[in-house]
Amino acid sequence: MEDFEVGQGVKRYIQWPLFLSVCWIPVILLLNSFSGRKAAGIAVLGFILYSALAVVVYILEKRRMVNELFSFAAQYGQVQHRLLREFVLPYALLDMHGNVMWMNDSFSEISGKDKMFHKNIVSAFPEITNAKLPRRTEKTEVTVQKGDHTYRAAMQQIVMYELIDLQDGEQDPEKNSAIAVYLFDITELSGLVAERDKNRIVCGQLSLDNYEEALESVDELRRSLLLALIERKINKYFSDVDGICKKTEKDKYFFMMKKSALDELEAKKFELLEDVKTVNVGNEIAMTISVGIGYGSNYLMQNAEFARSAIELALGRGGDQVVIKEGYNTRYFGGKTESVEKYTRVKARVKAHALKEIMTSKSEIFIMGHKIPDVDALGAAVGIYRCAKTIEKPAHIVMDNPPDAIRPMIDMFRNSPEYGDTMFVTQKEAIEATNSSTVVVVVDTNKPNYTECEELLRRTNMIVVLDHHRQGKDIIQNAVLSYIEPYASSACEMVAEVVQYFDDKLKIRSLEADAMYAGIMVDTSNFLTRTGVRTFEAAAYLRRNGADVIRIRKMFRDSMEDVQAKSQAIASAEVFENCFAISECRSEGLKSPTVVAAQAANELLSVVGVKASFVMTNYNNMVYISARAIDEINVQLIMERLGGGGHLNIAGAQLPDYTVKDAVDLLKRTIVQMKEEGDI
Repeated sequence: MEDFEVGQGVKRYIQWPLFLSVCWIPVILLLNSFSGRKAAGIAVLGFILYSALAVVVYILEKRRMVNELFSFAAQYGQVQHRLLREFVLPYALLDMHGNVMWMNDSFSEISGKDKMFHKNIVSAFPEITNAKLPRRTEKTEVTVQKGDHTYRAAMQQIVMYELIDLQDGEQDPEKNSAIAVYLFDITELSGLVAERDKNRIVCGQLSLDNYEEALESVDELRRSLLLALIERKINKYFSDVDGICKKTEKDKYFFMMKKSALDELEAKKFELLEDVKTVNVGNEIAMTISVGIGYGSNYLMQNAEFARSAIELALGRGGDQVVIKEGYNTRYFGGKTESVEKYTRVKARVKAHALKEIMTSKSEIFIMGHKIPDVDALGAAVGIYRCAKTIEKPAHIVMDNPPDAIRPMIDMFRNSPEYGDTMFVTQKEAIEATNSSTVVVVVDTNKPNYTECEELLRRTNMIVVLDHHRQGKDIIQNAVLSYIEPYASSACEMVAEVVQYFDDKLKIRSLEADAMYAGIMVDTSNFLTRTGVRTFEAAAYLRRNGADVIRIRKMFRDSMEDVQAKSQAIASAEVFENCFAISECRSEGLKSPTVVAAQAANELLSVVGVKASFVMTNYNNMVYISARAIDEINVQLIMERLGGGGHLNIAGAQLPDYTVKDAVDLLKRTIVQMKEEGDI
């Protein structure tokens, strides 16, 4: 303690007698001038005695002052430590790896750990993982649960500068830092928030999908009974959960209920979807419903708008399902059955007239399908091309590098003097020419990131979508005309109907009829799957306009490499869960591996016991999955879980940055999970 150095402020305080000794010097000089040397000598003697006394007092006072400072510091530290230890706010210090270094009594009581606990905080609070620990100067918060209480754990990194060795060339605060953790009891607040969320109002719309078709399938005397039973089931379903449901049109309802009621209905997978189908008073066609529900906003008008958007999405996906929109998040329930084919062509006629008006008002038309276009996308694009040419509008099909599977047909168009070199353009050429006066028509897809050139969608506000795939959450949002019919077998079938009502002067050429007929053949596996009355009517129309089946078959014959790869994929297939055939199709040496994979998936359905088939191929650093089923499994729901989509029995997905093995593992996990949840 002899060598202890006190602070500058304290040192100056106890050195002030020494500073006063300087005042003796002018006194001695004055006495020497006015009173003589004798008086000055006496003053010098007094100066010496005073200075000696000041030095002695400084030494003694310094020792006493240091003792007092140490005593105060010790008492202050003890008081401060006790206050912190007994502080009502739970508080703990962690190292940068999350290990507990110190905790006060409140924190120890809540965590259930004693003061000797120095393990990782995750063993006391599993929610506080290393990934959630703060770094540098950031602050993080984690909600943790302990018993019946909910806490907000606020964490902040603190740097203890006094531990940093200033002599080091580089100071590393990370090595001299700790993490302070504070726990705030928010149990009551969380309960109030949960209660508020449960009481939020949910808006919804309900539509009878096949109202006209179901009524036509029963005699007139029983129609009112069928409608009464359906309406009774709907009203009872919502009244049982304290909801309000009112009929707005002959086949539409609007309802409101609490969020807690929605949670209850969601937990039971919306039993009303299947319950309505059981109503039978002699009707040959079971009634199905679509439900759109919206919530997540503090405004009823916004929730009602979410519900309207959800019911449109449900109907666009084929109906017989529930779509829930929570803000921008979307969830789907149901949709396990095939959508009912509409026997009337009124909608096709209305869409055809609307398409003609849009095309007439603009100067140029660009048509595109999806990436790696197939015959269906090409045939549908060709049909729209003929519509544009009929009204004498310049039209172009956007296609950069067509796959070899459709190249023979494209070459036929390019070699024909009637079409010339401007029928097909590259993406670059289309981007340069597209502006506000052009129309972009998208066929055979409704997802913006699946289109041949997504940039075109941002360069014009006149977008038309014609597709037969079910809609997902990622759809082309700003389309001025959207014609999506999931019951249609192919995009070519839809376009074949549209061209019949587009213009009286429209005449399909034989090459165009070939392309559209081939699209229907490929998507229906030679009219074996997803065919309805309108499919054959469209095929008959194309045949009358010169479609040659023999020419089409010759054009799309497989190469020996394709046949061998397809046979190998079938031979190496694995049967998973006794009914799912999973296989890989090699892509080396194949011109169109995705087409071969789709063909192999179709062939695997011929195996006894196989309810669904999945064939994967690695092509251009992406794993493509072709999924097929007959009627027992909805492969579209499975593919949607993987980010894809399609139909009940024809679907697919694309997995970038995946290996085939990883994709197979992901598919198996998804199938097992969906079986456990009852979705398949």
